[in-house]
Amino acid sequence: MTPASPPRAVIAGASGFVGQALTAAFRADGYDVAAIGRSGDATWADPAGIARLVDGADVLVNLAGKIVSCRYTDDNRDEILRSRVDTTRALHTAVRDASRPPRVWMNASTATIYRHETESGNDEVHGVLGDGFSVDVATSWERAFFDGELPSTRRIALRMAIVLGDGPATRMLFALAKLGLGGPQIDSWWFPHRRYRGIGARPTGPVRSSWHRTSGRQRFSWIHIDDVVASVRFLRDRDDLEGPVNLAAPGVSDNRTLMREVRRVAGVQFGLPAFRFLLDPAMAVLRNEPELVLKSRWAVPRVLTDAGFAFAYDELGPALDAVASVRRPRARDLFSA
Repeated sequence: MTPASPPRAVIAGASGFVGQALTAAFRADGYDVAAIGRSGDATWADPAGIARLVDGADVLVNLAGKIVSCRYTDDNRDEILRSRVDTTRALHTAVRDASRPPRVWMNASTATIYRHETESGNDEVHGVLGDGFSVDVATSWERAFFDGELPSTRRIALRMAIVLGDGPATRMLFALAKLGLGGPQIDSWWFPHRRYRGIGARPTGPVRSSWHRTSGRQRFSWIHIDDVVASVRFLRDRDDLEGPVNLAAPGVSDNRTLMREVRRVAGVQFGLPAFRFLLDPAMAVLRNEPELVLKSRWAVPRVLTDAGFAFAYDELGPALDAVASVRRPRARDLFSA
């Protein structure tokens, strides 16, 4: 008898923080993993190569897109949108035209799609979408993903909260602590700018930036990288789940608690409260945007919890302890942005 071929997973954006973790997990599960990206088994400039990989694959995961840990210059704004929408459309064409399309396609999205929220959480059923640049990127991304009929392929939009691990978001938080800004981040008036204005075919929100009086109590939705991997495996193997899915831990935190826990894990005794007039210049030095810590993100994982998924890390403190323990011999390196 000829041995059966292993199942095949195609991962776009496999070189990133989450992509590397998923690649290792799928290989551990016995999958033959192929990568699409600027390099790999096929590149975005090779639609025929993409089509060959997608046709006959069991699972397709798309994480491609320019990293959002950057300053929102006009060029970066355009590339953040283009890199998500164009790659999703390229994969959509490959899935549509495949003679044996993947049985499941999971496409990255973001929990930032929801509005600034301090009163109640946003789940996938009743959550209220926001407006402005980051939301427009997310809605444009999901429209490209859910466009048209793909009857043989189950589609899941992974609305990921901020991922904790040895990745860019966590390193940025610890870098703020190193700069002495490890206290709560407090929104306040700052010179209005146009970096957060809407984008895409249906731009939303005001042209000029605004602010919210949250006093460091803005909500912080997060998920540990191990739970990202576990939830993707869970969704891969559950044929009854599709549509948007929030990848966020049940134990939502707030900014004051977040920064207190960051200081504890990093061994930093004191952190100044960072009002926007301090935070915006500091984030410019770190080549990032204060939106990451000032927007109140509150995503509730209703689909996952209703389906019986068990989070390994459902509270923030143990999740940060786990992040530090992985890098314990050089834990101070977490300060590096």
